[in-house]
This record gives sequence, structure tokens and C-alpha cells, in this order.
Amino acid sequence: MASPALLMHVVASAYSVAEKAATIVRNVMAAGDLGIVDKTGANDLQTKADRLVQMSICASLAQKFPKVTIIGEEELSTDEVTEELIEDGHCEEILKKTCPAQYAGIKEEELVIWVDPLDGTKEYTEGLLDHVTVLIGIAYGGKAIAGVINQPYYNYEAGAGAVLGRTIWGVLGIGAFGFQLTEAPAGKHIIVTTRSHSSTLVNDCISALNPDSVIRIGGAGNKIIQLIEGKASAYVFASPGCKKWDTCAPEAILRAVGGKITDIHGNSFQYNKEVKHMNSAGVLATLRNYDYYASRIPNTVKQSLVP
Repeated sequence: MASPALLMHVVASAYSVAEKAATIVRNVMAAGDLGIVDKTGANDLQTKADRLVQMSICASLAQKFPKVTIIGEEELSTDEVTEELIEDGHCEEILKKTCPAQYAGIKEEELVIWVDPLDGTKEYTEGLLDHVTVLIGIAYGGKAIAGVINQPYYNYEAGAGAVLGRTIWGVLGIGAFGFQLTEAPAGKHIIVTTRSHSSTLVNDCISALNPDSVIRIGGAGNKIIQLIEGKASAYVFASPGCKKWDTCAPEAILRAVGGKITDIHGNSFQYNKEVKHMNSAGVLATLRNYDYYASRIPNTVKQSLVP
């Protein structure tokens, strides 16, 4: 049997690296000192967990795949990475899957990995632990083709003794794994949107969609999980706040199960290494019925958000 393609090695390693990241996230919280720093204000925080996790993910992947471009949210040097932050393992299960033919010949230097070490930092600092995810997105030719989402605190409300955390992964052409794919109730319009970055524009856009209900939660990874688990029918964010490292991994997983994500205008996101980091024209994502929501975004909203 031929050895697994590079892409599958990268995904299998990212899986183990994300599990290590989750352990770091839980350990920092358990130790009680989050080491919070305001980056640009109270809604843009960085904790000790953000810093340690990013160093762990970037250094671990760079050690194994030195020619891959890795772009992380936090501006950090990887010079001071200690040995205990390095994760060398991989998920055997992923290596057993056959790489889709169109990705079989990919070389290291053609991949860009987008890392959000702790998506939902604000929620993490407030103890809303189920909002928190670790995101590792893998892009090729400017497109998100594979991703890993770890939820360090999945199951934490199940009480003492519950096994905490889970890892979801997906590759276009293979599918996505680690969760139960469920569609939102038919005929119901349940919108998931931002919890801490609301604005008149965000709210006007949601009102125009005439939703049955609105879920306000933190983290882009968390919002995409609401879509793939059938808890929400559309993720709508009419604001510039989201970045490429927020959307790359979730996009790959959503698209691997037939969903769609774009900006508010319907443009695809680009993930090549030269691209600007901000998704300045917002986010619109659904598992099904994308056109229904896209057709109802008001022109006033579109005019306010320049790609």
C-alpha cells in the first residue's frame, strides 16, 4: 500500500496537536492565572492559554512540516518554545483514509495553515467554556481544504467524571468526523451570531431575515458547530470583525459536509499566504438553504460592508 499523502499526514498531526492544545487550555484554566492582556481593548483579549497554545501548535507543525506556511493569530516568536509544548504524535485513524486524488500530489510549500489557538478568548475569560475552540485550518490554492476544531470543554456540563473535550476534523472530498451531522428543523429560521461584537448593522441584518430565534454565542468555530449539529440554520455576522484564522478550519469542515460559507456579498474567502487577515465583509454560512438567506441580506447592509 502506498504511504499516505502529505495532506493526510498534516491533518493527522494537526489532530494530535489540537488535542495537546486542549490540554494546555484546560491546565491554564485549572491553574487559575489566565495572564490576560488587552490587545486592542476589552473585546480583544489574549491569555496565557492563547500564547502557549499558539507556540505549541506552530512549533509542533513547523518541526514536522518545515516548508508549510503557518499563520497564527498571536504575534509571538517561537524561539522560547520548550520541549513540553511540542506534540509529535498523529491520529492513525486519519492516515487510514484515502486522500482525494486532487490533493494527492500537494507539496509542503503549497500549504498554508491558519491557526486560532483559542477562538472565543473573551468567553474563556468569563467562564463560558463551551464556547471555546482551538482551530487549525489547512488551505491549498487559496481555498480551505481541511480543518481541525477541538472543543477543550465539550461535555463539561455533564458533571464530575465526564470525559472532557472532543476533536472534529474534515477534508473536502472525504467528509467530516467527530460529531453527529444533523440538519436544523425544517422551516425554522434559527440565526446564530456574535455575542460580544454586536452593532446596529449586525442587528439590522438579522431582523431583515425575520428569524424564529437568535442564538448569541462566542467563537466562529462554535457557531459552525451549531450549524453542523442542527442547532442553527444560518450563521450571520454583518461586521468586519472575523479573521481568516477564525474561518479557515470551520469552512473546511462545513464544506466537507455540503455546507457553504461566504462573506455577506456571497464572495468566497481566500486563504493564500499574502491575503489580508480580516474578513472585512462579514460572514454568511449555512449547512443547507444558503440561497434563502443570501437573497434576504438587505442592500443597505451590503453597501456598509466593503470586501
